Amino acid sequence: MVMADRPDVRTASLPVTAITVVGLAESLVNGLARVPFRRPWQGPDSATENLGRAVTRQVVRSFMGYSMGLPIEEFRSMEKALDRICSVVMPPFVERVDGVDITSDTIAGVSGLWCRRREPASDAEPARGTILYLHGGGYIGTSPMMYSAFAASLARGTSSDVFVADYRLAPEFPFPAGVHDAADVYAALIERGVDPHTLVVAGDSGGGGLATSLMAMLPERDLPTPAALVLFSPEIDLDLDHPSITDNAARDILPWNVPVTPYLHGVQPEDARVSAVFAPPDPERFPPTFVCAGGDEMFRDGIRDYVRTLDAAGVQVHYVEAPAMFHVFPILMPWAAASHDVVGHLEQFVTRHLRTGHRTSTAA
Repeated sequence: MVMADRPDVRTASLPVTAITVVGLAESLVNGLARVPFRRPWQGPDSATENLGRAVTRQVVRSFMGYSMGLPIEEFRSMEKALDRICSVVMPPFVERVDGVDITSDTIAGVSGLWCRRREPASDAEPARGTILYLHGGGYIGTSPMMYSAFAASLARGTSSDVFVADYRLAPEFPFPAGVHDAADVYAALIERGVDPHTLVVAGDSGGGGLATSLMAMLPERDLPTPAALVLFSPEIDLDLDHPSITDNAARDILPWNVPVTPYLHGVQPEDARVSAVFAPPDPERFPPTFVCAGGDEMFRDGIRDYVRTLDAAGVQVHYVEAPAMFHVFPILMPWAAASHDVVGHLEQFVTRHLRTGHRTSTAA
């Protein structure tokens, strides 16, 4: 299910949706036309990687800039159209490239997608664990199907089953709706028999922020700690007052006016429930954590502060920061050398913690 399929979400008419999608295409073409005039081949890496980074940055910027100017009903209709395209393209792609099958499921009333390696041969290693993935989109957009390629690569690389939850999004469903959906799915996975010592919570951008909010909610729900937490460019400081917010605005893919108000809906941005950087972790209940960020992303300084907070509290934390890379680069540029480096670190991290288990905390 995509947000536009929910009965209480408004959408645009078919003609308006068609005009909106055409407008998106025009915006992308106009954005790409600017690339050659910005010397895209120049940069810290090879000309090919620099060009790939410049093109990716411009495409995502054009998409975000256009999307943020739409009325919400047009945004939801465009999102649905893109989701339908992904529903046709992604399943055969990930099956061929990653050897992963995509299936739909509903867990605790929350729909989503499973990405599982195809049934292994009798002598092959079974799935090591389960990953609950909370997709990005700044708390307001995207869908599980749009993340199926990245989720499939995680399933293959970590030998785990990955469930991408279709949690509720703002502005129709502001905080704490998404956190409650994530907690419900987490609890239901354990009820289905998933051992928390083999359960990983992961997320990127807004989904990474949601994952940290989930960690704070687990004790309230009397739920056990997962084996590990994995965060890609997490949006964990909604106060947006670090120097990198302005210093990196020209180099990141994010819009200079990052939208947080639709999600907060009156909650203060420094509230620890939505901004984990203000929430000192309990090392007895907080899982080992993997964090990845780009050196040129706007959230960089907040992420660095969060990593320092985890480390000072005694939480096992593995931090990877790639110079000259932007927000969620492993998802947007999976072919880049920096992305391959992150994936290598991640696979080692997940394998290590699924093998040893994390037993410092269990449900009462």
